Amino acid sequence: MNTKKITTLAMLSAIAFVLAAFARVPIVLFLSYDPKDVIIAIGGFIYGPMAAFMIAFVVSVVEMFTVSQTAFWGLLMNIITSSAFCCTAAYVYKRNRTMKGAVYGLITGFFVATAAAMLWNYLVAPIYMGVPREEVARLLLPAFLPFNIIKNGLNVAFTILLYKHVKTILQTANLIPMPTEQSGSVRFNFGILIAAIFVFTTCLLWVLVLRGIL
Repeated sequence: MNTKKITTLAMLSAIAFVLAAFARVPIVLFLSYDPKDVIIAIGGFIYGPMAAFMIAFVVSVVEMFTVSQTAFWGLLMNIITSSAFCCTAAYVYKRNRTMKGAVYGLITGFFVATAAAMLWNYLVAPIYMGVPREEVARLLLPAFLPFNIIKNGLNVAFTILLYKHVKTILQTANLIPMPTEQSGSVRFNFGILIAAIFVFTTCLLWVLVLRGIL
């Protein structure tokens, strides 16, 4: 990797960690949302799925030694859930570098990450929560499932809304090259913008309902 790429990956990792540490929003029970996966996904869109995994791994390790209260199990869950969303989205986008490819990638990442989180929470949550697996199983549908739908839905919406802007900033700073995507990829589809805003609004209202505010 050249110096600019290392610098960009390090900067994205730092931003993702700051968001993970200081931008947490409680959703349901002990589960909180932070937008670090948005930055990781953007890094994956720029450099590919392996870069997304590298950022996810670095951020998760730093989290484990700073703000995490679940030690190794939190590290494992963070790597799995972030990679499931970001690496999947980046892989699909790498094969079709258009706005449509980005949307398909994010939607695929949404389903993969939600399924992975449900499976691994069932396997791992009893260990770090210190409760029987039957109790975790009772929480899967009323707590873990809505949380992961909201989390990944927000990640999809934020990534769609921010990707082009972040990429433009990095290009202006001469940290990444000017675009080489297929024709039409640089045009932002108004319909996709409306859909992203709708997803964000829906997730926000769901959070307010789960928090008992609405």
